[in-house]
Formats: sequence, C-alpha cells, structure tokens
Amino acid sequence: MNGEALLRGDFHVHSTFSDDGNDSLEVNVAAASAAGLSELRFADHVRSGTTWVPDYLAAVARLKRPEGLTVSCAVETKIGDASGRLDLPAGLRMGAGGVDAVLIADHRFPGTDGAWTPEETRRRMTAGLGVSDALDLLIGALGAAMRSVEAGQLAHCFSILPKIGLSEDDLTDEHLRAWAADAAHAGTAVEINEKWDCPGPRAVRAAIAAGAHIVASTDSHRATDVGRYDNVTRIIAEATR
Repeated sequence: MNGEALLRGDFHVHSTFSDDGNDSLEVNVAAASAAGLSELRFADHVRSGTTWVPDYLAAVARLKRPEGLTVSCAVETKIGDASGRLDLPAGLRMGAGGVDAVLIADHRFPGTDGAWTPEETRRRMTAGLGVSDALDLLIGALGAAMRSVEAGQLAHCFSILPKIGLSEDDLTDEHLRAWAADAAHAGTAVEINEKWDCPGPRAVRAAIAAGAHIVASTDSHRATDVGRYDNVTRIIAEATR
C-alpha cells in the first residue's frame, strides 16, 4: 500500500446536498485542487425518502474539474438492521447514469429488529446481550451490506463501538479476518476516516492482508478540512510498519 498516494485522495466529502454540509460542490472542488489532491469523492447523506439524487448527479456532472483532479459521486447511507439492509432511495441507480458508490455507515447499531440507538444497544447489553454476540451481529450486518451493493465503501467503520461502550480491541482476530475477507470478496473499499479516527491499525492490517482496497477520507463537512490528514497518516504508518 502506497501511503503517499493514498493521501492524495479524499473519498468521503459532504456538500450542501447533505443536511449538515457547509459548502457547495464547487467550493469543495476548489479546496481539493488547492490541497493537491488527485481524487475527490462526494458522498452526501441519503435515506429511503431522499428525492434529490437526480439533481445531485446532474450538479456533479456539471462541475468544472481542475486538471489532474478526478471527481466521483457517491451517497452515504446507514445500515438498517442485522440483515445488512441499507436505507437507500428506491430505484437508486449505480454505474453509468447513476452513483459511483454507496458508502455503508454504522450510524446506529444493526439490531435484530431494526437500527438501535447507542442507548438502546447499551440497554440490551445490560439486559444480557453478550459482547461477542453483539459483535457477531455487527460483523454479520457489515458483510451482508457489502454484498448487497455493486460498488461499496465502508464509511468510518467501527465508529459505533465507542458509542456503545466497546472498542476495536474487543473485536477478535476472527472477527477482523471475516470482515476483511468480506470487503475483499465484495470489492468494497475500506476507508480510513480522519474525523472518526477509524478503523484502527489492527483492522487496517487485516484489510491489507485480505487484499481489500484501502482509501483515505476526511468525512469533511467543511471545505477547509478536505484532504487534511493527521489521524489517517498515523493509522497508515502504524498499520504498515
């Protein structure tokens, strides 16, 4: 894995098409060019009821690309439950005329009867859901979600763990091998996320060993953050030494 080349891409950037994005598509493109990036991927938030994807695709298609900068258009959505169901708009098209990728996010915990809030997940663990069983649910849901889309990308994977009182250290080597193998077999990119500082070096090493595709992302909601890496640089260095 070429860490220097990795840092010349930002594969998770939000614009004003996201309800929490601060800057327009154009401003983000200018920021990416100024940062010396060669690749930029927009990944605005969608849900099942989102109706603006055609406008989003058209706006990205109209963008003027500075020389040397490739711009792609993705969407980010959450896992809905332990089956790996994704909260995507009906009829979402991928490939020609559609989005380039779907970012799969663990915004909530993929429970057996829906997406659980961190509070609900902790309550269920207090009531008897074991750590190993909870992690089996998470790894299983991630694998199913990756297999459900043609071109996926794991967004800030494992960011849910600290919210429910766990950490990546609680994942067994078997969990990580299964997760990494699913990513490699599904052709799902594994992003190292600056904002959420995850996945950590141990998980990234497992992904590299499995042959999964690794990308860097800031998960930026402001253009001033595009392509600016500290946590990602550290994770890459630790994972590859």
